[in-house]
Amino acid sequence: MSAIGRVRSGWTDRHTLLSVFVGSYFGVRFTQVVVGPVVPAVVVTFDVSRGAVGTALTGMWVAYALSQLPGGVLADRFGERGVVLVALGTTALATLGLAASPAFLAFGAALVLLGVGAGVYYNPATALLAREFRAVGRAVGTHRVGGQAAGVAAPLVAAAVGLAYGWRVTVLVGAPVALLAAVLLVRSVPQTPPFRPEASMRDLFDPGDLAALLARPHTRYTTFAATLVEFVGLATMAFLPALLIGHHGFPDRRANLLFAVLFGVTAVAQPFAGWLSDRLGRDGTLALQATAGVLGYVALAGGSRTLATPAVLLAGVSMSATPVVQSRMMDGLAAADQGAGFGLFRTVYLLVGASGTAVVGTAADLAGWGTAFGLLAAVYAGLLLSLLGVRLVDG
Repeated sequence: MSAIGRVRSGWTDRHTLLSVFVGSYFGVRFTQVVVGPVVPAVVVTFDVSRGAVGTALTGMWVAYALSQLPGGVLADRFGERGVVLVALGTTALATLGLAASPAFLAFGAALVLLGVGAGVYYNPATALLAREFRAVGRAVGTHRVGGQAAGVAAPLVAAAVGLAYGWRVTVLVGAPVALLAAVLLVRSVPQTPPFRPEASMRDLFDPGDLAALLARPHTRYTTFAATLVEFVGLATMAFLPALLIGHHGFPDRRANLLFAVLFGVTAVAQPFAGWLSDRLGRDGTLALQATAGVLGYVALAGGSRTLATPAVLLAGVSMSATPVVQSRMMDGLAAADQGAGFGLFRTVYLLVGASGTAVVGTAADLAGWGTAFGLLAAVYAGLLLSLLGVRLVDG
């Protein structure tokens, strides 16, 4: 039931909510993404190895994945708006901690806190959008533009601000964005009522109830599909520039330009994919995106410089599947289950999908880039076949 619905000259409070959440998602994702470009400066500042920084980043992403379920459960207990505000405050605090870290241990601890804040944010925000918008796919896709915009902006900010003021000021940029989003949320979005205000935390985290949620056929298959999409997406973000340089023979500058194009295409395609899934259906849209993925990754695996640009465009289209598969999950959850159910779903597919970087990196070492990215094409082919199987079973 909607708690937000006033209309002002064609602009509704729902649109204000969505706009605030796009900015919020930019704020929580910006600092996560901008750490990558400043790694060399962090290594020099703290006199540590790249492996040490990589371990700290792994801690951030693990904390991000493990915070998904608590974020959803807390939203069920206390209401989405309050949990989102806590998440934004935690993100701003972690960003300040990164910028002011006197030693590498403190830097690593701030990274973990950043992962917690960003992880707690997403599920309450998505659950509230799903409740307020009938076109769930379009709303979720538009919301995710904030994260994609952060992916495009972070390297540019790191290059411009970092060169002039250093890495500490660079990472600090995310803090005022998160705080501004929190202020706008307080001013423009009313308090949202919790779905299970009387439930104890023990009941909310009951393993039996969570296992029952995950065992539902709809949840089980959607988690499988989301895991495949995440597997390909993380591997692509980690290794596409290296593939374009080592397998296609592009110079660094061209490879980085195509990498930025990937983010740009995904950002543009996600709202459209959500809109299309609201009309065509979730599985039909996923099938189209999986087909684009098969074609794109086969071309990338082939190593043709001529096909590299259209292949990146197709890969970007396939990576826009995330809002579609997330909307598919929300479709199968009752309102009272959306917090815990969506949080559990996100925790599982993020943790399992994170193996994509290790698997593809190892495949590249053992068999070359063509085989490694051919594997990603095979993953999308598996998703396409599974969707056809679901279609046949459902009649």
